[in-house]
Amino acid sequence: MKILSPLFVAASLFVAGPAFAHDEDALKSAPPGAPYIQVSDALPLPEFIPGLGTLFVVPENLPAGPFLAYDHDGKLSATVYMTPLEDLQNGSAYDDLGIGSHTVSSVDIYYNAGHPGVEKPHAHIVLFHDAGAKERLAK
Repeated sequence: MKILSPLFVAASLFVAGPAFAHDEDALKSAPPGAPYIQVSDALPLPEFIPGLGTLFVVPENLPAGPFLAYDHDGKLSATVYMTPLEDLQNGSAYDDLGIGSHTVSSVDIYYNAGHPGVEKPHAHIVLFHDAGAKERLAK
């Protein structure tokens, strides 16, 4: 069961058109375009989150994502998923999740106690798309 933040539900009403067909070239630079929205425009979060970058998401894909993470220069650096632990423990599956790029150089998985947009404790799964991505998103 997916529980959506009221802000993301409201933001999704402004997103028109069918689900975004995966076009890796179109996602390489920020902003990725509709149906993605910038997370900081919908929630009380900073535009750039150290460790994650500037995030964009399709609201209907919450809570898991994918969240597209861009560095300060607008380069796609990571794809992030946020999967609530309670949902996983109760048997939920998040299948066929999209990715920002088919190139993945490393993956980090870590616990997050919750934040605006994904309030429940959850795991962050971060797919870094090149060797320098983690460093560029760190600051």
